[in-house]
Amino acid sequence: MADSEPGVLAAGTTRRMFELLEPICLVTFFADECNEELSALGHRTYWDGYFAGRAAPLGRVPAQVVHAAFYNFADGEAARHIPSAWETIPPEASVAARERGSAASLRRIIGDELADSPGLVRAADLTTKAAMNAPTEGRVMFAGMRTVAVPSDPVARLWHSATMLREHRGDGHIAALVGARIGGTEAHVLSALASGIYPPESFGRIHHLPKERLAAVMDGLRERGLVDADGRFTDAGRETKQRIEALTDELAAPPFEALSPAELDELTDELEPITATLVTAGSK
Repeated sequence: MADSEPGVLAAGTTRRMFELLEPICLVTFFADECNEELSALGHRTYWDGYFAGRAAPLGRVPAQVVHAAFYNFADGEAARHIPSAWETIPPEASVAARERGSAASLRRIIGDELADSPGLVRAADLTTKAAMNAPTEGRVMFAGMRTVAVPSDPVARLWHSATMLREHRGDGHIAALVGARIGGTEAHVLSALASGIYPPESFGRIHHLPKERLAAVMDGLRERGLVDADGRFTDAGRETKQRIEALTDELAAPPFEALSPAELDELTDELEPITATLVTAGSK
């Protein structure tokens, strides 16, 4: 999979790493244990726990900062949860509950045989090596995650380091979107179309927004020639989406440049059975 020279990644390597690591991260959002842990702390809703747990590594920043760092939530959504989610529950407690629940989900889904295997330990070690060697400059969410202690338990460490890399990639994705002048809601429209969801306004992340807001977003994309009169991709829109994804992959490369070609191959081999199990279960 890797090129012959250390520090030089083969085309598609970062995309493959994303495909292998993303199902590990998704247990946080799809499985029950994380939400149960956050609810037990006193968070009233799923979204209270989501914003409190994910934003907590940034510190007690105002909603405007969380909105900027998360990027793709509609105006006002962060303010419905931040800072109120932290008023009675310390951010550190939310971070710990998020980790506990996510690790418990991961262990349950993959089973004890995989969870206790030398292969998982090796995957956790290599994922952590990649994450801890990535630069933090310009990576706000990733830099926040870097301030959280890396767990000693291998299953929790694999989830934690995969999530660090997810935030690193997300920071780069936001940079690519900003460079292409694609706002957060617009990004959801393009992602919906790329996934075959039509009309894109029906996408679960944006369908609840006011019709006037969605209409304005679609009109703006039409004016730029990215979608047609029917709300479908134009060639320019499809090319824009592909360019953003390619740049996201490119910007996600630095962590994996810390691994040798042999280590990248080893990481792929060790992650494949873990990821396959998670994909079959839908990470829940």
